[in-house]
Amino acid sequence: MTAIEARPVAGRPPAPWDPVREHRFVTSDGTALHVRSSGPAAAPLTLVLVHGWTQDHRTWDRVVDEFDRMGDTPARMLRYDLRGHGASAPARPGTATIEQLADDLAELLAARVPDGPLVLAGHSMGGMTIMALAERHPELVERRVAGVAFVATSCGSMDRITLGLPGVLGTGAAAFERRLAALLLRHRKDRLPLRPATVYPGTRLLVFGRRPRRADVRDVAAQLLVAHPASVGGFQQSISRHDRRVALARLRGKPAVVLAGDRDRLCPLPHAEAIAAELPEAGFVRYPGAGHMLAHERAAGVAARLVTLVRTVAERQGRRA
Repeated sequence: MTAIEARPVAGRPPAPWDPVREHRFVTSDGTALHVRSSGPAAAPLTLVLVHGWTQDHRTWDRVVDEFDRMGDTPARMLRYDLRGHGASAPARPGTATIEQLADDLAELLAARVPDGPLVLAGHSMGGMTIMALAERHPELVERRVAGVAFVATSCGSMDRITLGLPGVLGTGAAAFERRLAALLLRHRKDRLPLRPATVYPGTRLLVFGRRPRRADVRDVAAQLLVAHPASVGGFQQSISRHDRRVALARLRGKPAVVLAGDRDRLCPLPHAEAIAAELPEAGFVRYPGAGHMLAHERAAGVAARLVTLVRTVAERQGRRA
C-alpha cells in the first residue's frame, strides 16, 4: 500500500508520514477526520475499525493491544474518529447521519487504502455505518470487502429500545432519550459542560455489564465528553431511523462474525441475533455478563475473533492468488 502524507492535526507541528502517528483526512464536504494507522504498510490486507456513537478511535485501544500480542497477523490497521467525535471536526448541519458516515468511510478508504482486500469491524454505530456502506456503495463492498465483524450493534428497530427497563419505565427512558437528542441539537458549544464524575454513574449503568473495571468506565466517559454535542444529538436521531436488514444481504458469503453481550442495554441481544439471521454463515458469539462496550469488557475475546477473521480472509485470498 502506498503511504499518503496527510496534514497534521491542528495544533501539532508538521511531521513526516509515519504509520503510528495521527493524521487528518478531509472529506469532500470539508470535514476533517482524525485518522490513525498502524501495522506493516506492506500487509496484504487492511483491518478497518469503526467506533460507535459518542466514542472515538480509542474505543479499540485494548483490542488493538491484544491483537498485536496474538502474534504475526497479516493486516494493517486503520482507525479514525467519526465526524463529530473525538478529534474530528463537528458534523456540518444536516450531516450527522449514518448515511454520511458511510460516505465518509468510502472516501477514506479510496484515499488511504486504494487497493487490497478489507476487513471491516464496527462497534455499535460503527456497525451501522458498515451496513450503510453496503447499502450506498455496493460495488465497493462487493469488490473489496473480504470480511466483516459486527460488535454490539443492530440492523434496525432502534426506535424501540427501552434501555432494559420494563413497561412504563422503559417507554419513559426512550422518550427522555429522544428529548435529550433534540436538546443537544440546539447546544451551541463544542463540549458538554460536565465533569467526568458527573457522567461516570450513568455510563457505568447504561453501557457496561457486570463488574466493569473503573478504568474502562472512565475511558468511555472521557470519550463521551469530547464528542460534539449537536453532532451527538443528530446521530441519535439517525440511529432511531436506522433500518438496514436488507443491506446485510450484500455481505452474505463473506467471512463474518457477530459479537454481543447479553447485558447490552443499547443494542440488546435480539438485535445481534437479527444480524446473524441475515448472515447465516457468520459466527455468533454471546458474552455472558457483558454489556455494550465489548471492546473494553471482553477485549481479548474480541481481538481473538478478529485475528481468526483476518487469518481466514488471508487464507482465502492466498488460495485465489
